[in-house]
Amino acid sequence: MSLLERLFGRTGAEPTLDLYNAVVARAREPHWYVEGAVPDTVDGRFDTVAAVLALVMLRLEQDGPVGAEPSARLAERFVDDMDSQLRQLGIGDMTVGKHIGRMMSMLGGRLGAYRGGLGGGDLDGAVVRNLFRGETPGPEALAHVRGALLGLRDRLRAAPVEQILEGWIP
Repeated sequence: MSLLERLFGRTGAEPTLDLYNAVVARAREPHWYVEGAVPDTVDGRFDTVAAVLALVMLRLEQDGPVGAEPSARLAERFVDDMDSQLRQLGIGDMTVGKHIGRMMSMLGGRLGAYRGGLGGGDLDGAVVRNLFRGETPGPEALAHVRGALLGLRDRLRAAPVEQILEGWIP
């Protein structure tokens, strides 16, 4: 049985749930908000989840067809989670869809920004725009976030896709 069949062919299985939970856990690590000075707000937490999720999705892209479906499912899981979070914040049914549309657009923008930044472009620019919403943090905080993102990218690159798909983020 192939990896995709094991992940997606089981009745009742929740593919990518463990991986998405690992993304959220990684994004909630205190260092982002303490040493990295990412605002510990709803927006700051969203931005950090989106950053970690983007790096995981970019890693899955490297594995072509093996990573394509799990990447799409991660995006779906993100939508479901954001829908639930918005409802818990008291946002009504009439506007949840608009918020989700904006969040998906934001995730897509972050994927492009981090892809470009990590590809030799301007990672600091992507970080300031997407984790600090345009407000440049102190140099130590920016260096911390840059180092954390680059370290995560490097660890993800070195990790076997099978382990990542099982919910292990190095």
